[in-house]
Amino acid sequence: MAVNSILRPNAEALIEEQLIREIVQGTVAESAVLSLFRRLPNMTSNITSMPILDMLPVAYWVNGEPGQKKTTKMEWARKKIYAEEIAVIVPIPEAVLDDANYDIWAEVRPRLVEAFGKKIDEAILFGIDKPTQWRDSVVDTAETAGNTVTATTDIFADIFAEDGVIAKIELDGYMPNAFASAISMRGKLRGLRDDNSRPLFVGGLRDTSSPYALDGMPMFFPRNGAWDDEKALMICGDMSQAVYSIRQDMTYKILTEGVIQDENNEIVYNLAQNDMVALRCVMRLGWEIPNPINSIQTDKTLRCPFSTYVSA
Repeated sequence: MAVNSILRPNAEALIEEQLIREIVQGTVAESAVLSLFRRLPNMTSNITSMPILDMLPVAYWVNGEPGQKKTTKMEWARKKIYAEEIAVIVPIPEAVLDDANYDIWAEVRPRLVEAFGKKIDEAILFGIDKPTQWRDSVVDTAETAGNTVTATTDIFADIFAEDGVIAKIELDGYMPNAFASAISMRGKLRGLRDDNSRPLFVGGLRDTSSPYALDGMPMFFPRNGAWDDEKALMICGDMSQAVYSIRQDMTYKILTEGVIQDENNEIVYNLAQNDMVALRCVMRLGWEIPNPINSIQTDKTLRCPFSTYVSA
């Protein structure tokens, strides 16, 4: 005898799927550069000049009486910070905004912050797609100054030896205070052992109350996708010696009319005709490494407040 019952397939149309109201977002990583470098007052124009010390005074002994006192001088040079624009437009149909159960713009904005941070870090740290008026990247500047250490099997010596990553900066007259690093370096450092197979970096790397540290200097691991392992595994430096200035902070504007064109100037969207709106986000900033003269390294072509650790 057949037993009649209402099974799941019979009532599928009446069963609502559970909708989790919270959109799971990963940590929105901001710019490592804007977190580590020294921020100057906001720019009042698209170009800011910054005077730096370019020649040190010299003192002399006066041998006996009546000795003749000699003269000396100092010189200053100017470096310029150029404000460059980074921008993006996010178009969306009005019907999509009306029908969505979420505040789409609220979801978009933090991702734009992350995208801007990635673009800034790529350009300043690695020179990727950098504006033409900007100076060489941190990695290229360190390489030009001879402050690059190629990885060997002895990571400890690579970093701490007298010609290692840290010493390169000290010999140029700067005191390094932080590392920016590829995430892959965490595993490499955790794997280091002494002759008795004990981890070398127990305190600095495993203390949950503080970030990773090397020689007392904090390590930062950017997670916005900007880091290029092929260009550098780590960047060490006196982070106060790199400066940036903002001409225009991130600003948003909702566009309701106008056209959006592609790189070939072909019209892709006509906002009014296509019943669309667009969120435009713009930011302008510039940066520089002043690199003033010091008593340790007077040759500016060899002096750099940064060093890099690169793969073999």
